[in-house]
Amino acid sequence: MPTRRIRISVALFIFALAGSWITPLWSAQPVTVKVGTLAYKNTSLYKALQMMAEKWRKAAPGQVDLQIFNPQGGEAATVRRMRAGQLQAAMLTVTGLSEIDRSVTALEDLPFTFRSLDEVEYVRRKLTPYIEKRFLAKDFVVLFWGDAGWVRYFSKKEMLHPADLKKMKVFTRAGDNHQTDIMKAAGFNPVPLETDFILTSLGSGIIDAVPVPPLVAEAGQFYSETKHMLEINYGPLVGGAVIRKDAWNSFPAATQAALLKAAQETGDWMKESSRSESDQAVQAMASKHGLVVHRATPQIEAEWQAVAKEISPKIRGGLVPEDMYDRVMKLLDEYRAEKGTQK
Repeated sequence: MPTRRIRISVALFIFALAGSWITPLWSAQPVTVKVGTLAYKNTSLYKALQMMAEKWRKAAPGQVDLQIFNPQGGEAATVRRMRAGQLQAAMLTVTGLSEIDRSVTALEDLPFTFRSLDEVEYVRRKLTPYIEKRFLAKDFVVLFWGDAGWVRYFSKKEMLHPADLKKMKVFTRAGDNHQTDIMKAAGFNPVPLETDFILTSLGSGIIDAVPVPPLVAEAGQFYSETKHMLEINYGPLVGGAVIRKDAWNSFPAATQAALLKAAQETGDWMKESSRSESDQAVQAMASKHGLVVHRATPQIEAEWQAVAKEISPKIRGGLVPEDMYDRVMKLLDEYRAEKGTQK
């Protein structure tokens, strides 16, 4: 009898011990990840986050609940909310990402520098591993990168030449004093604003022109005030999604790998969809809302390139850190030499 009791006690102990392992697997709650974005809800930019939320649910069943928020204020405020723990993640443009580390400005803030989106892609692929290390050192993990294609100038009156733009009040990003100072030095009239106020500011005359990708102009209904668009490759609108390192580390390594794979697939989809959506937006705004598209001639392009050359010494070390500026120029030289497009 004693032996039988011992066996039963041992069996009960093993069962209880097993239960202590099994119970948390059944009772554990998914980690809530609140992600902020200022993207308009009817764009592929916003849909990308919805796609990532679904991909994460499938990649890690029961382990993560990605919730999307449109916080008030600009992207700098969104970064502050992440640092305060009110948000765990965010999808941001370079404007917001530069609040974490200014190295990221090298992917975007170089007007009339990139000749093609292939060049944009090449530079981004080469630079982002270095940028991601800098973000990690500041407690943020990059989930994916992407872009929305070329930024175009939308204006209330016809604007073709740099001299035309100098007569207008131009939207610039609130909080970016470097960009404001450089534009002023070049003879332009920047008006720093949060993106929330672009449409109302166009309507009230606070600004006359705004540089944005066409998909943003359509989603924000800027076409109701800006009837002209200059089709010239000013620069790309680059962005990405980041998550706080402490939130990311709440997942085991295997889950992190699955989530990162799903996020990067989302970034690739967003890039292709956003570029296509921008092309479609131009056609829609022209046919439905009377947008006049002005295609830049070689002479007009040369005028803008001259402006870019004039302000480049101020951009290097001002808008873009010197080391990152030099890296971009070196990479572009390498790419163009390889493709035979150096001149």
